[in-house]
Amino acid sequence: MNHLFNPFQIKNLALKNRVVMPPMCQYAVVNKDGIVTDWHYVHYVSRAVGGAGLIIIEMSDIEPDGRITDNDLGLWSDEQIAPLKRIVDACHGYGAKVGVQIAHAGRKAQDAEVPVAPSAIPFDENSKTPRELTTEEAKAMADKYRLAAERAVKAGVDTVEIHAAHGYLIHQFQSAYTNKRTDAYGKDLTLFGVEAVRAVKRALPDGMPLLMRISAREYVDGGYGIEESVALAKAYRDAGVDMFHVSSGGEGPILAHGRPGTHVAYQVPMARAIKQELDVPVIAVGRLDEPSLANAVIGNEDADLVAVGRGMLRNPYWTLDAATKLGKETQIPGVYGIGFKDLNR
Repeated sequence: MNHLFNPFQIKNLALKNRVVMPPMCQYAVVNKDGIVTDWHYVHYVSRAVGGAGLIIIEMSDIEPDGRITDNDLGLWSDEQIAPLKRIVDACHGYGAKVGVQIAHAGRKAQDAEVPVAPSAIPFDENSKTPRELTTEEAKAMADKYRLAAERAVKAGVDTVEIHAAHGYLIHQFQSAYTNKRTDAYGKDLTLFGVEAVRAVKRALPDGMPLLMRISAREYVDGGYGIEESVALAKAYRDAGVDMFHVSSGGEGPILAHGRPGTHVAYQVPMARAIKQELDVPVIAVGRLDEPSLANAVIGNEDADLVAVGRGMLRNPYWTLDAATKLGKETQIPGVYGIGFKDLNR
């Protein structure tokens, strides 16, 4: 039976354990240039020291107007490569593998003068009304995803994750709630995402797996559920996605009767469904901070990897702490072992 500290391999990506640090925006860019700062360096490298098997660097945008805010990271410029590589190289030095999430915020781009989206529908009453992308503009976006992936590869990452969740641009195209188009991108709700996947796949070296984060359920009236997300994921798998990172929500105001996160592991059944229906590896995420619970998700074969977000924000050494509490062997750097070996006494 597998557990949280068994190694895992998909294609050429070999992980020392099943613990993932998921992408979490830091809003810490200081010059509106999308370039990582010392905050990002300390933030990510400390989680590598802390034992995470895979670190996925936060949402990094394919163009300036694709950022949620001007304080977000970007991969639209070659100037962003070398500073990112410094982080990747340092994380590798502690045995962690590193991915980066590439994305476009679409209508949720707060600081864009005029956001773009599949349809001219604002996120809420306090948001700007986006401009509907032309068919030609929508098609051209795939190449921007490709170029961002190429820069990520030059920065030395071990994998790339496409963000197709949480109400951002690809999610906006794949949802009938936000996509009211009448062209090819409205007739086939997966077309935009499929084109992005194929473009990114061309940028990755042979053997590098492509990840995709999806929202497996929408929390709005008329939103899609797990059956529809299985169909979406099948299209993306066939286009080249190797592993899915299964989340939910983000497409609109969360209604009281569908509010997620009211209990631990609330998204695990969605990850399990994607895994079983598509026969692909998945990452489970969402209130899995308790080590025994995260371990059970692996042991019960609900998912192949477990992402721990808020737990790692509270404790950079969550993984080392979990190994100690679960009685599992893991490498503890330097003299840090002194601080962990007595936890169970």
